[in-house]
Amino acid sequence: MSQIYNILDIILPFDWLSYDFMKNAFLAVLLITPVFAILGTIIVNNRMAFFSDALGHGAFTGIAIGTAIGIIQPMWSAILFSIAFSVLITIAKNKTKTSTDTVIGVFSSAAIALGLVIINASKYSSLFVGDLLSISSQEIGVLLVLALAVIVLWILFYNRVLMVSLNQSLARSRGVNTLAVELILTSLIAVVVTVCIQWVGLLIINSLLVLPAAAARNVSTNARQYNGIALIVSVVSGISGLILSYYFDMATGATIVIVSAVIYFITLALRKRFV
Repeated sequence: MSQIYNILDIILPFDWLSYDFMKNAFLAVLLITPVFAILGTIIVNNRMAFFSDALGHGAFTGIAIGTAIGIIQPMWSAILFSIAFSVLITIAKNKTKTSTDTVIGVFSSAAIALGLVIINASKYSSLFVGDLLSISSQEIGVLLVLALAVIVLWILFYNRVLMVSLNQSLARSRGVNTLAVELILTSLIAVVVTVCIQWVGLLIINSLLVLPAAAARNVSTNARQYNGIALIVSVVSGISGLILSYYFDMATGATIVIVSAVIYFITLALRKRFV
């Protein structure tokens, strides 16, 4: 990592990037924001805006279960529980006539209640807010592997995911296993949300996923623009929020969300003006 730090010092000789923890946070933003943009566009397309929020509740319950049964690293139990949680939501959504938002609401409420019953939430209050500045150089490696996995899966399954989100009947007629595609997608979101929740925070991770994609949708006219603008908004919000949080001593994740929200309202105004 020292070589990467030296490169950053040369190409970005700014005061806010003079500390190692800020360099780690900056690298984390560069890895996390493209992943959030990719998944966010899919979430918005599939009208799953509250799905990632429910997965955050599931991750909290997974950590609670892992802690209660004495697992040394509760994050592994959180990942497993979140994947199982996402699979149950997807199956319930597809096998029943209940609306998606109702299914998500029921599972989300049950998960957070179960987690609060199992453990004392005050001991894990940091999970609700997150701390991007606490990320270590070793955890940057984890994010790199996660980002590469998401990009590879996005390239392999994007056309099928897009078809499923637009018209499931058409997708089935073209031989696409819509349930399998949804299960892969929701499991992937579950892993990303669970891994990132300790740095981003349960309360705002859904906003970081949805806002860039929602902003892009306001001003895009095709799928390529939609994905490209979402990526730009996500990265710009992440870097701007990190810098602002440094100079104004604010919570990094919350600051990034505020920047994303401002961009969203700007694009909303532009849509009303030109549409």
